[in-house]
Amino acid sequence: MLLPVTYRVNGRGHAEVGGCDLVELAHAHGTPLYVYDEATVRHRCREYRTAMGGRGEVLYSAKAFASPGFLRVVASEGLGLDVVSGGELHVALAAGYPTERLHFLGNNKSAEDVAAAWAARAILVIDGLQDLDLLRAVVPAGSRMRCQVRVSPGVQPATHDYISTGQLDSKFGFSVESGAARGAVERALAHDSVELVGLHSHIGSQVFDLRGHVAALEILLDLAAELRRDLGFEPARIGAGGGLGIAYTRDDDPPTPAQFVHTLLAALDGGCARRGLRTPLLVVEPGRSIAGPAGVALYTVGAIKDIPGVRRYVAVDGGMGDNIRPKLYGARYEVLLASDPEAARNGLVTVAGKYCESTDVLVADAALPPVVPGDVVCVPAAGAYCLAMASNYNGLPRPAVVMARDGVARLIRRRETLDDLLTAEIL
Repeated sequence: MLLPVTYRVNGRGHAEVGGCDLVELAHAHGTPLYVYDEATVRHRCREYRTAMGGRGEVLYSAKAFASPGFLRVVASEGLGLDVVSGGELHVALAAGYPTERLHFLGNNKSAEDVAAAWAARAILVIDGLQDLDLLRAVVPAGSRMRCQVRVSPGVQPATHDYISTGQLDSKFGFSVESGAARGAVERALAHDSVELVGLHSHIGSQVFDLRGHVAALEILLDLAAELRRDLGFEPARIGAGGGLGIAYTRDDDPPTPAQFVHTLLAALDGGCARRGLRTPLLVVEPGRSIAGPAGVALYTVGAIKDIPGVRRYVAVDGGMGDNIRPKLYGARYEVLLASDPEAARNGLVTVAGKYCESTDVLVADAALPPVVPGDVVCVPAAGAYCLAMASNYNGLPRPAVVMARDGVARLIRRRETLDDLLTAEIL
């Protein structure tokens, strides 16, 4: 699914999402503009929950995109939420997210992070031994916090090295092969402030080949069998992480959320049966695969530069400040002309941003029809890890965000102003 489920070409020949004409939205709200389709958010959440069928818990990963207006939609679909910082937790609480569905992950947590997680009664994922020390300092005597231990299973999935997290050489979790995972579980079981409810893992992001997830789950279940045999502990919950990839181009063909969940449930059932283990609840943490396909980015074409025999540059009014993914790890996107998305594409151009970096390129060798300054272009699959990593580089304000539904576009984040750039400064 490259485009939102409500995408269509309307009677004016324009691209439309959520019943809203994208050209009109660009003119009404300015660009760069991010448009989320509420129907797609709900559709993806429901795909996950239906596939899970009460066998576990689906958490939305807030790091993909966390705006209170977006999180309220996710919460209304019954998903839990994983956060990795006190800031993400603060946004979740401001959105009114049900605290009983919160999980707090992340490495190198601060005392303030653990205290905020305890105050919210979130499940804490222990990612390092320092977490155990902080729990002793934060949790009142006689109380215990529900925790899972993050395990690094030693599996490196088929994805970019920069978004691979499950291998031995990783800053995340306790390695199984080194014995650190077992040691961490032993310490957690002996800890006065810990109620150990399970194990957790996450092997990476933008993954199409699910064999890595199955291999990681097998390693976790081997560990669980060892823990039952030697320590009498069986995890009530097994976290398999998220990382399901999405289509960024027409050539991409990722598994569906249902295929992802069904594959993991089958591996869990078979693995537990072979080891004589009680089947725990399965916990998955999709982020990109919910937010990504739901969002599109709109830009206005500005300068056009021809270098004969070399390249045509089409510059837009956004770029690495609102989407650093192409510069960060070579992410690829499609681009459409919003006013005529089905026009014949008769040439390749490079869609460049306006930031003062030569690598500020959104889409290299993009197939586009002829465009002129003032045209609005649309980049699909922009809903995850774009705004979440946005910056004010070059002193440019971050974009506005609207949520589209049934022909109405609701502003959920206003465009920053120049005065916002000075909010934290001491003048």
